[in-house]
Amino acid sequence: MFSRSALRSLASELRLTAPSTISSAAPLQQRACLHQSASLMNSQQPQSQSTSSHPESPLSATPRAQDTQPKNVKTSTFDENTMTPQTRAHVPIAKQPVAPTFNSPLKVTKSLMSQLPHLVGQKPHYVVAQLHARPYLLTEGDHIRLPFLMPKVKAGDILRFNRASALGSRDFTMKGSPTIDERIYECRVRVTGVDSEPLRIKEKTKRRQRHVKQAKSKHRYTLMRVMDVRVKTPDELLAEGAVVVEESADSSVIEPRS
Repeated sequence: MFSRSALRSLASELRLTAPSTISSAAPLQQRACLHQSASLMNSQQPQSQSTSSHPESPLSATPRAQDTQPKNVKTSTFDENTMTPQTRAHVPIAKQPVAPTFNSPLKVTKSLMSQLPHLVGQKPHYVVAQLHARPYLLTEGDHIRLPFLMPKVKAGDILRFNRASALGSRDFTMKGSPTIDERIYECRVRVTGVDSEPLRIKEKTKRRQRHVKQAKSKHRYTLMRVMDVRVKTPDELLAEGAVVVEESADSSVIEPRS
């Protein structure tokens, strides 16, 4: 153990050396403060010059944003790769359906031409479209999940349902015999993708056999969305070359709903 005299001498030595250490550390702190102030002055000089040269320009947190100019954004343009088409004009020509060709003009009766404006003016319209002998009741905006995978179609393709047994609105219904001529209406759908069901495994065995077979199935289905269900006006039919004929048994008739 140290004696009291040794401890007193050690404390006196520490008192003598402490002011020297503090005095030596003070110039270092002053030098650091002077260095920081000089760097701040140098960094503030280009900002003052920039503000003096451009006094009306708005200040920004980043100096790069002050130098760059905002780009002119055109809202009227349409980008096929990033945006979803909303109208028929936005659909690329390669994705549009092929226009059908007919050998004879459309034949409509006088009663149909007189009642057609009532059906056209009442929206929304519905159509009972037939696909592979299965009826589908469709309106604009509906989503369809076909019970099979449609071949040779991709996401984004537009299809037209041209076989319909009925077409109508809230108070009127047009019935075909057996179908309505596709030149009277338009029903367009868009392929949105493919859906698949969960993997199913079925075990199959035979009598007096120890081997068990596993049959795996994972079906896929085509998804669609109805884009447009529209009934053409009498003026449009006449402009396309429709011919008004007398009443016949196989002509389409518009019936009011009771």
